[in-house]
Parts: sequence; structure tokens; C-alpha cells
Amino acid sequence: QVQLVESGGGLVQTGGSLRLSCVVSGWTFSNYAMGWFRQAPGKEREFVAAIDWSGTETVYADSVKGRFTIFRDNAKNTVFLQMNSLKPEDTAVYYCATRPGPLAEDTAGRYDYWGQGTQVTVSS
Repeated sequence: QVQLVESGGGLVQTGGSLRLSCVVSGWTFSNYAMGWFRQAPGKEREFVAAIDWSGTETVYADSVKGRFTIFRDNAKNTVFLQMNSLKPEDTAVYYCATRPGPLAEDTAGRYDYWGQGTQVTVSS
């Protein structure tokens, strides 16, 4: 059974930083791509960042480019999202997801397994 568990969310002021983690079990983590998505209240889930199986290719939403960094540690079955220069509009529940393929994708429908989410709140 594939399980994804996110952690690292919290309350931070504008301009602050957070690092999210997602630990994956029941899956050959190093073979597959990972993604981060977010959903704000009253809005649809949106793509944030994705990384390929090896960690060499990354994709970002325009809204987070230059501020967020996705990276992975295949030895620890963990993917991270480093979030810097946070803005109030980054407030959302953040989800990690994995897909049965090696390439980074920005479409939620291409991901089969999802975590429960972790809340990020950025105060102004």
C-alpha cells in the first residue's frame, strides 16, 4: 500500500520560509516522479512543482519560480519543497503526490497517489 505523509507546514509571516517534507512508503520511490500541489479555500487544486525520478529535472508553476525549490533524497524516500519569500497568496493546503512514471508532470490527473496535505498559512 502506497502512503505519502507530508509535514513541515505552519504559520509564517510574509517573507518567511518553510520546508515541507513528504515521506513515501510502499513504493519504489527512486523510480518515479514526485509533485507538489496546493489548494486554497474556495479554489481548485493547482500545480506547484514537480521533480523527475533522478532529481535532475524540475518543473515549477510561474507563481513560485525563483522562490520555491523542489528536491529529493532517494535514499530516504523523501521529497522536499523549500519555500522562501512566502506571500499571503501562498496560503493553502499543500499535497505531495507520486505517479507511475519517471518524468515530472504538471497535471494532477497524472498522479495516482496523494498525501493528506499539510496547511501553510502566510500572514500579512
